Amino acid sequence: MFESLAEKLDGIFKKLKGKGILKEEDVDVALKEIRMALLEADVNFKVVKEFIQSIREKAIGKEVLESLSPGQQVIKIVYDELCLLLGETNERIQLSPNPPTIIMMVGLHGSGKTTTSAKLARIFKKEGRRPMLVAADLQRPAAIDQLITLGKQLDIPVHFSKEVKNPSILCEDAIKRSKLDGRDIIIIDTAGRLHIDAGLMEQLKEIRTKVNPKEILLVADAMTGQDAVTMAKSFNEQINISGIILTKMDGDARGGAALSIRNVTGKPIKFIGVGEKIDMLEPFHPDRIAKKILGMGDILTLIEQAQQTFDQKEAERLRKTLLEDSFTFEDLREQLKKIRNMGPLENLLSMIPGMNKALKDTKVDEKEFVKIEAIINSMTPLERTNHSIINGSRRRRIAMGSGTSVSDINRLIKQYLEMKKMMKMFKKGGGKKGFRLPDILPF
Repeated sequence: MFESLAEKLDGIFKKLKGKGILKEEDVDVALKEIRMALLEADVNFKVVKEFIQSIREKAIGKEVLESLSPGQQVIKIVYDELCLLLGETNERIQLSPNPPTIIMMVGLHGSGKTTTSAKLARIFKKEGRRPMLVAADLQRPAAIDQLITLGKQLDIPVHFSKEVKNPSILCEDAIKRSKLDGRDIIIIDTAGRLHIDAGLMEQLKEIRTKVNPKEILLVADAMTGQDAVTMAKSFNEQINISGIILTKMDGDARGGAALSIRNVTGKPIKFIGVGEKIDMLEPFHPDRIAKKILGMGDILTLIEQAQQTFDQKEAERLRKTLLEDSFTFEDLREQLKKIRNMGPLENLLSMIPGMNKALKDTKVDEKEFVKIEAIINSMTPLERTNHSIINGSRRRRIAMGSGTSVSDINRLIKQYLEMKKMMKMFKKGGGKKGFRLPDILPF
């Protein structure tokens, strides 16, 4: 996410910070480079022009150029302007004072609208609400089947009919059913098209008139860049959307859509899709995205993901095993499973400040997790709790059982012992300045 843009900006800011004194010409050179980086990232031309102009007005004042760290001051201005461009604060879904809250999902084919509808329903369910999905895409039968499958997977009811041909009637029926079933959130998956046409818009307007949704959320593919922005502008002009969900953000190294779409439409990005899995939909936080673009990481999102994955009782149990120096291969296996459930490892590491630079040109191989799990699974229960009994013959047996080599077993045991040693040091408050492991970690 934003990888290529972040890399270019990092190079520009390094030059700025390397100058003890900044002149107006230095700022202009940097802004010219920032302008080019944004245009190459497929950010809307008008948005770039206004963005650069706003930064220049604030960056060439005496209080900046004559400060002790002018380079850092300019970076702070860029950060503040990025936050403004992206929307300043996270804007949540507006809930109706009289349930049910009706959310209408709109967008083109291929944007991930049906899957995103299910992901959003999952979020509401985790918050203790009672969502219901409505399969109102009657043009594409596969969309109905897809939503039914996702609903079963999440244990969320799906209202559908293969006899009703009018989607607005289907939606009215869904509202009646939701009131009888005590459902407080209705998420309507509407029909898409390969491109915007009059027929689609008329259908959406009819549904909007009949059900009066509290939110109309446009689902747009971030990887299509300015095409997504143009499409969002058209949808907004014709049906007045209330917010945007950008999908496939994990595959968008440029970020042009995210940096342009709010400015062009005037509507907030409310969620971003960061992967295909059903739990990979995140609230959009402008300040965190701005930090990510500027290479400052995203620790808050990492903390939230960890808190969702590791419950408090388990964290306490693991603390106890560490205090008693009894962290076993069994514990290691369970923790690796949970870390994998948090999402792709590269995404997690990129949230740590400075880690993107440290991992530059390094491919994080997630197959190593699978290999480690296979090795631990091939151990006997006694071997998992007492590594010291794993002699040569046991190592050969474990290697055969896991489809690995003895050297793989040796490496894992060595890494395990080094991990235990490091944990022991941290739990005692060892390391420089009494550093301790942060609470976001499961030990």
